Amino acid sequence: MKLTVAVMVAGLCALALAYPQQTITDEQRIERQRDILRLFSHVNQPSYYKDHVEIAKSYSIHGNYEHYTKPEVAKYYYRIYRYGLLPRGEIFSVFYEEHLQQAIALYRLFYYAQDYETFYNTAVWARQYVNEGVYLYALSVAIVHRPDTYGIILPPIYEVYPYYFYNSEVIQEAYRYKQQYYGQGYSQQGQQQGGYNGYTINANYSGYYLNLHPEQSLSYFTEDVGLNAFYYYYNIYYPYWLGGEDYDYQHERRGELYYYLYQQVLARYYLERLSNGFGEIPVYNYEVPFETGYYASLQYPNGLQFPTRPNYAHLYEYFYNYGQRYGNNKYAYSYTHVQDYERRIRDAIDRGYVYTQEGQRVNLYSEQGINVLGNLIQSNPDSPNSRYYGALEVYARHLLGYSYQPLNQYQVAPSALEHYETSLRDPAFYQFYKRIVLYFQKYQSHLQAYTEQDLIYQGVEVTNVEFDRLVTYFDYFYSDLSNAVYVTPQEYDQDKVQIRVRQQRLNHRPFTYKIYVSSDRQQQASVRVYLGPKYDEYGRYINISQNRLNFVQVDHFTYQLQSGQNVIERNSHQTYHYQNDRTSYRQLYQQVLGNSQVTVSQNEAYYGLPRRLLLPRGTYGGLDYQFYVIVSPYVPYQGQQQQQSADYPYPRIGSGGQYLDNYPLGYPFDRPIHYDQIYHNIPNSYFYTARIYHREVDEINSSTAGNQQE
Repeated sequence: MKLTVAVMVAGLCALALAYPQQTITDEQRIERQRDILRLFSHVNQPSYYKDHVEIAKSYSIHGNYEHYTKPEVAKYYYRIYRYGLLPRGEIFSVFYEEHLQQAIALYRLFYYAQDYETFYNTAVWARQYVNEGVYLYALSVAIVHRPDTYGIILPPIYEVYPYYFYNSEVIQEAYRYKQQYYGQGYSQQGQQQGGYNGYTINANYSGYYLNLHPEQSLSYFTEDVGLNAFYYYYNIYYPYWLGGEDYDYQHERRGELYYYLYQQVLARYYLERLSNGFGEIPVYNYEVPFETGYYASLQYPNGLQFPTRPNYAHLYEYFYNYGQRYGNNKYAYSYTHVQDYERRIRDAIDRGYVYTQEGQRVNLYSEQGINVLGNLIQSNPDSPNSRYYGALEVYARHLLGYSYQPLNQYQVAPSALEHYETSLRDPAFYQFYKRIVLYFQKYQSHLQAYTEQDLIYQGVEVTNVEFDRLVTYFDYFYSDLSNAVYVTPQEYDQDKVQIRVRQQRLNHRPFTYKIYVSSDRQQQASVRVYLGPKYDEYGRYINISQNRLNFVQVDHFTYQLQSGQNVIERNSHQTYHYQNDRTSYRQLYQQVLGNSQVTVSQNEAYYGLPRRLLLPRGTYGGLDYQFYVIVSPYVPYQGQQQQQSADYPYPRIGSGGQYLDNYPLGYPFDRPIHYDQIYHNIPNSYFYTARIYHREVDEINSSTAGNQQE
């Protein structure tokens, strides 16, 4: 489903109704979208828009304290700004404490601006004077959390900051074209591709020049720009540091959501491993050399290369500083911190309780237990004791990323694991979070398994499931690369430089599926559809008791069952929490300037997995997977939820609006399974074996044309 500008405005106005103190016209909404887009243009150099230059010169934080709902926030930021912050041109990483605190301070400055005008003036000021990485991160978090900008569409991060998504040779080619050929007319290649008046660069994935390990053959998946953008946006909507007085996440079950996100990402990665002949995600021991090396093929905007981890890296060597001083660099002790924090988490799971900072016990095996455990492991503001249980993720990323110790906090060269935009590229990411998910599994092993009576839906039976033929293929994805190069003030103002990148990506042919359900009466039901492996890499059948964590949720919806036979028909465009590729920056900007009918994806004001990665890559002869469908009684969500209109389907962060019912995330695979047959016996569920094929895109097009002729 698509939205035009008019529909987008109608939806945004629906949001305004939730905040009756604000009166926002259609024109204001479109103007704000334009304002936001301009703030993201060429962030690695100062803005040359005339109004930006004038605002940056005339506006001051210290002269407008009264325009912030918390003046002390503005006073604090101005004080640390005068002390000296991360300079422009230096690399920012949210996993360095000094960087993070500066980003949080800037976010609070944005968030507590009392009106949109103050927010915009503050953003323009920061655009000119604050480190570009800190600015980009803090501004993005503020936009999706402020009431008066909620629903504004963020431009694709891979177009705003392409350095973190495309290999260094691609960026280098963009530099070369800009220096040598720009101004002599557009290229012949550009003329031949849909009338595009610019230069097109073909991009490869890492491993094209150097492949350190066989697992790098999965780079088409791990380096998919849409997948990495999804992970980045998830952490923009749910920053691990945000909570408490700044923002209320109590309705989001954020600890449980934290677990479920990583369990689903790992399950999807495992499906892709199977299609490439790999098996289980490897496990590692901190005392044993880390087998999987990684070569990022990325370069920072300031010219530094991303660090490389060799095969069989000795993690304890991270402690060594080779004669240099440690200073206040606490990350040099990551090897010790990671093992201490993991031991404390294991002890808490075995004991069944955690200690707060005041020494009080919090029961882990309660209704909110998994939420408490998730908050504790993530070390967010809702953690019972973040000081004792520690920021495990932060230190593990430093350790496994294998970046060398910086001489000071402002001159760093973080690894791929130390940026949300690049984390998924490194195989170590999946190996570390497998350890995290296994801690949750250890916790779940102490929970009571579902019985047949728990799972059965009286009077309801799933009699059959049908899927269309499932076919995957690679097609070309075009992305704007213009922000990678530096431009003159005239080029900046007129948006004259046009460079794009073309890269193959995994996709699948759209498909429809049907669920046949009989019901003895009219009633509302919750329907879940999962996709998981049926055989391992050796062709051996995997029991569901050993396989439950490998299932990916592909759909979830409520349905009004009628008495008698029901045929539920869904298609791959309706899948829950998946989204189409984001509309390009250039299209969005043209849309708000000319009010043209350029369309945007329905849920671009939220985050979601790329819909084209719904299926793992198939094989020419077909690879067997299995779908699991379960129909359950509808149980309304018990938390507070924002009312959503049909025109504005985006759940507001903190409202619990994304929950369709009150079942645990991942139900019914959220508990141990002792007897496989229970899941095969209940009549309201169904296992369906599906074979996924892979074809060349030309074969897909020819077969589609043939079907249309028939």
